[in-house]
Amino acid sequence: MSGSDTDPDITDSDSDVDVDVIADEDESIETETETETPEKTDTASANAKLFGEWDVSEIEYEDPSTQRYITVTPIAHTMGRHAAKQFEKSKISVVERLINRLMQTEDNTGHKQKTMNIVEDAFDIIYNRTEENPVQVLVRGVENAAPREETVRLKYGGISVPQAVDVAPQRRVDQALKFIADGTQRGSYKSARSAADSLAQVIIGAANYDVQSYAVGQKEESERVAEAAR
Repeated sequence: MSGSDTDPDITDSDSDVDVDVIADEDESIETETETETPEKTDTASANAKLFGEWDVSEIEYEDPSTQRYITVTPIAHTMGRHAAKQFEKSKISVVERLINRLMQTEDNTGHKQKTMNIVEDAFDIIYNRTEENPVQVLVRGVENAAPREETVRLKYGGISVPQAVDVAPQRRVDQALKFIADGTQRGSYKSARSAADSLAQVIIGAANYDVQSYAVGQKEESERVAEAAR
């Protein structure tokens, strides 16, 4: 037995070379990770589409008063991220807000995936009928169905008197989505028409400012009553 515990087949120079090679490989892996990951993330974000089909990067707005509150993103389900924060709903995509509003009907309560499928099918119908981006059609429909005036009741000596008031931009968007959802439910309840077809018809009618459309009709009625109460 020799006095040294060192393996005679391994030298100090060989150990140094192995360590240097491993270090170089680790540095190259880290460099590739740092340089490639942001590029892949940016590319994925730029190419993201709503329902994997509809581009939301070139949506145009006609009403500047509601533009801030009609948010459009490629995400249709944020998992209730903003549910507990006041006024944070304006940061949620208008498509998801429409889905949530449709869920408030009796048949769709709590069925988020079912309602998302209805909206997705409605977008396909809108595209087939108009040959436009259905997200753009929805934005235009919300703008057209948003009432500018409504009434409140004031009491004077025990007598209720209606008074016309201007509608805040965020409430205008809320009311437009409510009118669209109500029109969808009315058009498909106990009817052979599907909910997706009814939704598509209401959105297209609102986008074209068709007074026969339920959403536009409700907006006109609200403004007519407010005008009489001035």
